[in-house]
Amino acid sequence: MTLLKKEIKICLGSSCFSRGNKMTLQLVQKYLKDHQLERDVILKGNHCFSSCSAGPTMKIGEKVYEQVSSETILEILETEFGEM
Repeated sequence: MTLLKKEIKICLGSSCFSRGNKMTLQLVQKYLKDHQLERDVILKGNHCFSSCSAGPTMKIGEKVYEQVSSETILEILETEFGEM
């Protein structure tokens, strides 16, 4: 039986990128590496989620996270992947 991989999409549109998703991307990559999740998680950049005013945004599976920051990203990742 093959488990489906979780997918993370990080908005890399200009608004989200300049408001912090550049750092979010780096923190997610480090988290996945540090927790040996790189083979279990698909990490993608996304051009825009059309919610620039609520950005920076990212999506894990079908759940959209808004106003993501370097202070909140680790909590989000622990919630999503802490039991993997």
